[in-house]
Amino acid sequence: MTFGVDMILPVSFGYVALLFLLAWWVDRRAARGGVAWLRSPLTYTLSLSVYCTAWTFYGAVGAATRKGLEFAPIYLGPTLVFIGWWWLIRKLVRIGRTHRITSIADMISSRYGKSRALAAFATVVAVTATTPYIALQLQSLTLSYEVITGGDPSQDRKIAFVAALGLGLFTILFGTRSLDENERHYGVVAAIAMEAVVKLAAVIAVGLYAVFSVAGGVEATFAGTTAESLNLDQTFGPRWMTLLFLSAAAIICLPRQFQVTVVENTDERHLLTASWMFPTYMLLMSLFILPIAAIGVGAAPAGANPDLFVLTLPLNRGDNELAIFAFIGGLSAATSMVIVSTIALSTMVSNHIVAPLSVRLMSEAGSERSGDVKSALLTSRRVAILGILSLGYAYFSVAGRSDALAATGLIAFCGVAQFLPALLAGVFWRGATRTGAAAGLTLGFALWLWTLFLPSFGGDVALPASVLADGPFGIGLLRPYALFGSPGADPLVHATVWSLGVNATALVLVSLMSRMSPLERLQGALFVDVFRAEPLRAFSLVRRSAASSDLYILAQRILGTSEATAVFRGAAARQGKATGLPDPTPFFISGLERRLAGSVGAASAHAMVNRIAGGEKISMAELVDMADENAKLRRATEALRAKSAEAEQTARQLRAANEQLKTLDARKDEFLSQVSHELRTPMTSVRSFAEILERNPGLDAAQRGRFAGIIQTESLRLTRLLDEIRDLSFLDDPLPAERRPIDAEAALASAIEISLAPHEKTSVNLKWENRAGDAVIEADPDRLTQVFINLISNAIIHNDKPVAEIEIRTAKDGREYRVDVIDNGPGVAPRDRDRIFETFFRRSTRGSAGLGLPICRKFMTLFKGSIELAPESGGGAHFILRAPLAGTRG
Repeated sequence: MTFGVDMILPVSFGYVALLFLLAWWVDRRAARGGVAWLRSPLTYTLSLSVYCTAWTFYGAVGAATRKGLEFAPIYLGPTLVFIGWWWLIRKLVRIGRTHRITSIADMISSRYGKSRALAAFATVVAVTATTPYIALQLQSLTLSYEVITGGDPSQDRKIAFVAALGLGLFTILFGTRSLDENERHYGVVAAIAMEAVVKLAAVIAVGLYAVFSVAGGVEATFAGTTAESLNLDQTFGPRWMTLLFLSAAAIICLPRQFQVTVVENTDERHLLTASWMFPTYMLLMSLFILPIAAIGVGAAPAGANPDLFVLTLPLNRGDNELAIFAFIGGLSAATSMVIVSTIALSTMVSNHIVAPLSVRLMSEAGSERSGDVKSALLTSRRVAILGILSLGYAYFSVAGRSDALAATGLIAFCGVAQFLPALLAGVFWRGATRTGAAAGLTLGFALWLWTLFLPSFGGDVALPASVLADGPFGIGLLRPYALFGSPGADPLVHATVWSLGVNATALVLVSLMSRMSPLERLQGALFVDVFRAEPLRAFSLVRRSAASSDLYILAQRILGTSEATAVFRGAAARQGKATGLPDPTPFFISGLERRLAGSVGAASAHAMVNRIAGGEKISMAELVDMADENAKLRRATEALRAKSAEAEQTARQLRAANEQLKTLDARKDEFLSQVSHELRTPMTSVRSFAEILERNPGLDAAQRGRFAGIIQTESLRLTRLLDEIRDLSFLDDPLPAERRPIDAEAALASAIEISLAPHEKTSVNLKWENRAGDAVIEADPDRLTQVFINLISNAIIHNDKPVAEIEIRTAKDGREYRVDVIDNGPGVAPRDRDRIFETFFRRSTRGSAGLGLPICRKFMTLFKGSIELAPESGGGAHFILRAPLAGTRG
């Protein structure tokens, strides 16, 4: 089913009228200051979707039908840039706002010494590379109109002409209202944001319709999909990776993309939102491409153009409303691209080609009046818009419906990618020179023309067929598709490798061999260090002199009387002058140049100011001082960062120490409380049973023996507690222990006897079968015995078994004496293993107050030995004591 012209034309004109109305209303609101919602990150992100043109709306489905997943890199490249390289975009935005950049050509020329020649040549490259892309949009509009109306293909040029004329009128009305880049195209941005929503909604609506209405579900959609149809064997191949690279470069280098990303940006913070929202938008745009392609192969009529499956699927099934919605979505995708591209390109043409010529011609004719340059440039932008659209229409007319036109989007991508080496080198490498950038861009552009652009016309249009087959004059090494005998690679891969490879190589080599002017050095420092440099202070290094009246006349010619007056009055007030013109200080002249750069571009503004103020003089000594200051600043920043990190580490250590002190203090309080309780308990027992013995002399021997045993046990307990209190001071300020050769085995035997004495009537089974024999170590015998007693007593006290099984092993391990004390108790809980040797730490409320093991470790350290808890083995506690044998070094 098709629709009549009488229906489609009103719908198309109604939609365009709606865009006109929206743009007009927004511009009216902007004039009154009511554009806060336009400065939102959502609007900014939606404007970035101008990347999604008719090529991605229609052509991506065609690419998926013919070559499977080859369409994916077109969406993946920009996504990777915004997710992983958004800091690069942030740097470009910061540079653009600092230097009042108006276009990508202005960015490149401003970085390389504000070169007018480089700006003009970059403009030529941009216009040439974008022309095929505009032709592609005109073709998509023509094809979609013919399909939905069932029109005659012979009328395609007439349809394309009407579309180009209408788009030109819209762009002129809402894209050339002002010269100042700070007075942004709010109406156009609003229209682009609306079109972004429309084309996304249209492609999702068609996708859902295809999957659930036509195919009957997700599973049925991909039932016939095979690895061959997806072209998986070519995925991640040379062409696939080339597409990924070019699409990533395009998101930065396309003039329209640079316009919305950098020039139209109102707040650098919007990039944070765009870094995730724009990839989400790209994901949604690409979500239904494969399903529509898979369903379209089976559902579309024979001979249907795969590029138009988005439109023909609902159209052939009689779903009229959805078909018209899809048509409007494609119209949105094409028109948004053409509008923003023509704005960006016309700005380049007027600023870098027309502006220098107009100033020179008007000056020679003596025609200098307020606003004359402004009027001429606005007129030139309007003419340039029509001229650029005419070039796109001419390309469309010449290329016609040839298969070559289907690849014009990639041709344009490769063309604008020639800006990438100069752009990246300009913002990251101070040593990149104007000569190097010009050499690289010239050679890369020439190779792109020869290997890709000119052959795209096909036949004998731009190049004779004989040249394509055999090379010029039969020189096979110069064949466009096999340059210098290159193997028969894909034409796009071949052109990309040669053009960008030579471009980047020439830029680096020529930059290394050429010298930079003082202005290049200054601009290089400002661009590379844009986040650290002080641009206003740096601009004051440019020494120029001029009469304030002459500068005022120049400002009037470009800005108009009212705006120029406001600029000069503000400058005079900042200088403390109530009336009159400001003093023409170097700082003021450089500031005025930056203000004019927002209207005519950096290169043209620089040339205009220099015609009045004379050539700039930049002291090399001042540049060196500036470089030294920047270097000092970087060093100071790095040192401050290091000190901050060191301070943070110290703070963390102090916090940890503070926590540890709090823990120790709590344990100490607990210890004192425990000691108070523990001392009172045995003292009470000793006193009580002593009184019983004193008051009852007639007690029999058994009773007296039992009471005396209790008094003895409690006295030993009291002695142990007093020993721990005494040893508390030893932990803080240990006295030097006597070290002399002693028999370690004898000290251990004595400790065993002392430890078992209070437990003769308890169930303790101690085995010491594996013995070291003679083992002489250097230690204090009393202190070493105390260590052994502590280990054995702990094994008894903390044992919860009916019979405490304790095994002691001693051995001479090389040059060490080793003692293992193993028990069958509950062992040490995993959470306590790292704290077992901490002061005041107690495994339970039984026994000591948490000083025994820390004191043992301190003693063994004095003896050049060690004590440690063996790894958990599933049984009780296992302590290992080591000490160097006499005559060895610990």
